[in-house]
Amino acid sequence: MANQGRRPAKGTGRGTPVRRNKAAPAERYPPQKPKKPTSKVVFDAPQPEPEAPRTFRLGAVPGATPGKWIDAWKQRMPRVPLELVTIDPAAQRDALDRVDAALLRLPLTDESLHIIPLYDEVPVVVAAVDSHLMAAEQLTAADLEGEVVIALTDDVLGSPVFPGTVPATFDPLPTDEAIATAASGVGIVVVPMSLARLHHRKDADHRVLAHGPTSTVALVWPRERTTADVETFVGIVRGRTANSSR
Repeated sequence: MANQGRRPAKGTGRGTPVRRNKAAPAERYPPQKPKKPTSKVVFDAPQPEPEAPRTFRLGAVPGATPGKWIDAWKQRMPRVPLELVTIDPAAQRDALDRVDAALLRLPLTDESLHIIPLYDEVPVVVAAVDSHLMAAEQLTAADLEGEVVIALTDDVLGSPVFPGTVPATFDPLPTDEAIATAASGVGIVVVPMSLARLHHRKDADHRVLAHGPTSTVALVWPRERTTADVETFVGIVRGRTANSSR
């Protein structure tokens, strides 16, 4: 036979391969039904209880200048008002019972108190504006020789005695009255500069007394009443920022 022994033509006969159609991706991976969203139970976080209204009471002796610290407090603690309480220097220890903290003058010795010295005040001589003492830019103890020194009932410099001076013959006076008396030309008064400025008069002036007695202003509060507000004010006085660690 003529065709015997020949291989079947490609694509014909029994040897013809069967083509299988490849399934499309969609047929191999049929679409899945979308999952129903599961509902989540949301619990409200507990809210902090509002702070109880309070006021920070800061005591200050006359002449103390806490202005910059009060401004810083208002910025850092806007919800806590600061009340400034004037303190009589003669009763400054007892006044601590009615304030949170206070700016007082040293010396003050009491183991139950925290005491942080802040600055020394400059001593000045107050006299009548036309006094010969006002001709100098600065005075020394020697310049006061022969002057009448008016004593003070609320003296904060420890009643210093200057050689060659004469004590006034009348009773000691409060600082404001003593300065008014000095303005009349009767004598002189030696006080911290802050008090001279506090009781400033047009008919009186003052000059720095070199090497004179100083008064130290300190921040003071009872140890047993060290609160968070007190620590915040201490941080302000020491120049710490709101993010600084104690």
